[in-house]
Amino acid sequence: MDLPLIQPRRADLGPPVFPTIAIVGLGLIGGSIALAARERWPSTLVIGVDCVDVLETAMRMHAIDVGASDLHVLAGADVVILAAPVKQNVALLAQLAEYLERPAVVTDTGSTKREMLAAAAALPERLTFVGGHPLGGAAVGGLAHARPDLFRKRPWILTPAPGTSATAVDALSSFVAALGSTPSVMLADEHDRVLAFLSHLPQLTASALMGVVGTAVGADGLALAGRGLIDTTRLASSPSGIWRDITASNADQIGPALDALIAVLQSLRDDLPAAGRLEEVFADAAAWRQQLTTRSTL
Repeated sequence: MDLPLIQPRRADLGPPVFPTIAIVGLGLIGGSIALAARERWPSTLVIGVDCVDVLETAMRMHAIDVGASDLHVLAGADVVILAAPVKQNVALLAQLAEYLERPAVVTDTGSTKREMLAAAAALPERLTFVGGHPLGGAAVGGLAHARPDLFRKRPWILTPAPGTSATAVDALSSFVAALGSTPSVMLADEHDRVLAFLSHLPQLTASALMGVVGTAVGADGLALAGRGLIDTTRLASSPSGIWRDITASNADQIGPALDALIAVLQSLRDDLPAAGRLEEVFADAAAWRQQLTTRSTL
């Protein structure tokens, strides 16, 4: 696959919020953060941690300045961004104190927050953790799909623990705003409940729907499909890797979300001949869809 064309570095647009940025995990999200930071602050040092093949690609893309396959390279970082899947981020968090001897801000990009905040309670005082979740993404993953504009005009939720330094939260807010995102602050519990409906349920629904339809009609049947099925199942192209961690770490919120959808589908199933329930569901859906298209940036 051809690598994205990286434009020559522009002049710095103001002083960097964090002079040295370390990103652990250079997939779609981590790679896009690196590219956006390099574009925004050309003189900022961007450190990447990943496997050797990914680091070589990141170097060719000019996404990072320094790379290593272990955490020793984090020593001088002002901010560490954990951009691996949720369970890996939790494991990485427990190792950071060994490599970061001076104060630093630590954040992550995971789609669930409670488990990360619980693990962050064990960090030494010099490391300030603020949970993070950029709501920009794509149906495909990997560094090859990273781009510097992935987060522009997209929400970026921060989930600090109670009592977290306001200075760290403000710095991260400034950082993500400079990358083009719109920062907001939520409690971790509320984040995980809301995202179970806004993100996790749609992903599972689209994947299940595509699997059911494809199995039922086969390749020849899919050749007859219109835009409706294609648009509805766009998320079905998502890689499953990160979703195992998301569902495991947010099962208590995703379960009720699935139950709510199953209940509506069952009511439609039970009322197919009369179609009275269908009219209610369609009217309700149309009203909420109007709200979505006029107000939401998701």
